[in-house]
Amino acid sequence: MPDENTNWDDIFGPAGAQPTRQATPEAPASVEPVSPQFPTARLSDPFAVAAAEATATAAVPIQSEVQIRPGQPPRGAGLVPSNRRDGGRRGSRGPGAPRSKRWIGWLVAVTAIFAMIGGAGIWAWTNHEDKVREILGWEIPNDFAGSGNGVEAIVIIQSGDIGSDVAKELYNKGVTMTFDATYNYLLANPEISFQPGNYSLQQEMSAESAVAALQNPANKILNSVTIPEGTAAVDVYALLASALELPVEDIQAAAKDYTSYGVPKEAHSIEGFLFPATYDFDPGTTAEEALQRLVSEAITRLDAAGVEPKDRVKTVILASIIQREAGQNSTDMAKIGRVFLNRLDQGMHLESDATVAYGTGNTHTVWTTDAERADKSNKWNTYANAGLPYGPIGNPGDAAIDGAIHPADGDWLFFVPINLKTGETVFSVTADEHYAAVEQLRAWCRASSENAAYCA
Repeated sequence: MPDENTNWDDIFGPAGAQPTRQATPEAPASVEPVSPQFPTARLSDPFAVAAAEATATAAVPIQSEVQIRPGQPPRGAGLVPSNRRDGGRRGSRGPGAPRSKRWIGWLVAVTAIFAMIGGAGIWAWTNHEDKVREILGWEIPNDFAGSGNGVEAIVIIQSGDIGSDVAKELYNKGVTMTFDATYNYLLANPEISFQPGNYSLQQEMSAESAVAALQNPANKILNSVTIPEGTAAVDVYALLASALELPVEDIQAAAKDYTSYGVPKEAHSIEGFLFPATYDFDPGTTAEEALQRLVSEAITRLDAAGVEPKDRVKTVILASIIQREAGQNSTDMAKIGRVFLNRLDQGMHLESDATVAYGTGNTHTVWTTDAERADKSNKWNTYANAGLPYGPIGNPGDAAIDGAIHPADGDWLFFVPINLKTGETVFSVTADEHYAAVEQLRAWCRASSENAAYCA
């Protein structure tokens, strides 16, 4: 969660760009450390260290095997120097002795060179395996070959999902081997589209077979639906319509009379009260019956958590923000709840990009622009407007509700995820700490095409 001066264009701008608030002078260049045994060899260059050791080895007999640990520069623990002094007398071996010594010297030198090459090879393999494989033509396969291993995997396609969303879903559910396998396949076949719904696939499918399975109506699950935590109402409507085989317009129309289902009027809509879970419906279930079941479940969960009826709306609003900001990472929800409550207690704006995005109609992202964050007419804009937003921004689960009513102890005022795949998040008390964490997020987003798909 950036503050009001954080510029996301700085974070995700051209490589090498620095955030505008990070205008600190560069540290003076320091002298690069060298090997204590070999002062001419830089420690950052394992090949230089290996060459220095090989040179030293060539001057003495090898008494024991040189051990090189993968991932580390070659070490000299196995190099035991000879006891012979430079001034010592050589044994009288006649005219053939010098020639024999030269032969042994060449053998030692060649052996040392092979040891050096082997050590460098181990280091290169350990630290750059993907590049070495590419050069040698030994690239690791990124796709399964078959059409599944028989283990069912429920894949959820939501309205508005694009290729990268589908690729992430298939990989996260264990259907495909990698994100790239599906993403690259969809890039090569841009005419493919998807319909919202729950689909029964198998684990360990090739990208091509998984995509084909999503196109097959026979794999769509009917009369049963799984709604992920944080799903916005508009996407819940599409999932229900798919499971019930009803026009989505029927679900939307039924949701307008939200108070008839027991949702408080001050919630302004049914949003936030469609509890995320798995539901089985009888054939012929109506839109109204399905919505009532979801709302009743939400109220049941709020009551079980100890939320008073008068506090339902504000609890659901805060829980919905926590859910969207945390994603599926439930371990940080209580800390996120504390950040927002600390900001409210100190009269600070919440400054949640998730609320701004929801107010613009973007329910699939938490990224926003400078113009969107400056738009005070957006009732969900917590950068420009104080306090909680106009209403919930999605449908929270149990963990997010618990994070809203039982926040963690702490003085944090900022947080930012630094790994959007795992949800790893850094919590900060000061702005400077927060800016440093933002730099970590920036680096993560640029590390790979898969990471970049989470940052769009």
